[in-house]
Amino acid sequence: MPKVPLLSGETIIKVLEKIGYFQTRQRGSHVRLKHETRRAVTVPDYKTIGKGLLRKILRDAELTVEEFVYLMEK
Repeated sequence: MPKVPLLSGETIIKVLEKIGYFQTRQRGSHVRLKHETRRAVTVPDYKTIGKGLLRKILRDAELTVEEFVYLMEK
């Protein structure tokens, strides 16, 4: 199992957009993303997202760390 990377909110949003998420609204630095069949996800647009918060975002997006890293490298 790969380690959870430290990433910016912008990078996480770009990876989620690759699998069909789209931005619905933004309030301050928090961006709300929706998907046709998956759960909605809120991603803070910070310079660095902590490992625990990234795991929560991935759990909400129904992705594993391995799938996320693969999409990030793609």
